[in-house]
Amino acid sequence: MTPFAIALALFAQQPDAAAAPAPVPAEDRIPNGAPKEDYPFVAWCYGALRGYLDLHDEVMPEVTRIEGQFRKPGTRLEDDLKVYADMQRDGRDKLKQFQAALTAAEKASVRPINALGGNAVRQGRLTWNISPDVTKARRAQEWMSWALPARCDTVAANLEARSKLMGATLRANAPKDPPPSATDEKAAEAPPAESTAKVEPPAQR
Repeated sequence: MTPFAIALALFAQQPDAAAAPAPVPAEDRIPNGAPKEDYPFVAWCYGALRGYLDLHDEVMPEVTRIEGQFRKPGTRLEDDLKVYADMQRDGRDKLKQFQAALTAAEKASVRPINALGGNAVRQGRLTWNISPDVTKARRAQEWMSWALPARCDTVAANLEARSKLMGATLRANAPKDPPPSATDEKAAEAPPAESTAKVEPPAQR
């Protein structure tokens, strides 16, 4: 094979630089505007989910109207409405999981980070800061179609596990309390000094 043919063969084996990158799996996808670091990201998830749950009572009348108006053959309105009730219960459970992960991370951190978490929670809630010009129907439709990013669960679980391990390591490496000195032991053995405070007799009835 000539050098020119070898060069052509090697070039053909190179990956196409203009090829589109592989799509990011849903569980690894970071929502627009969400922080990339694990702790603030979980706080963002908490805020977004909290905002979703808090809108339930406001949007359910419109959700019920929409679900009742656009029925699929063979389905019941009660079944669809039960799905939203189940999502509320599941959402409250996830809030507890996120809170546990955030608390573990804050305890394991050597510096205060709760202010960072508070800002991320507010940022997550802002995803539901919809313009007042948006109609009730549109607001309800966005609420009906919303789903918690899949990445929230995995990142929260990893953050909690990692933080608990780090917290245990910090406690193990923390300096132990020094043994009591001789003067401390003597002070502990000495009887308490009599109080010099004047005790008033009980008032006569």
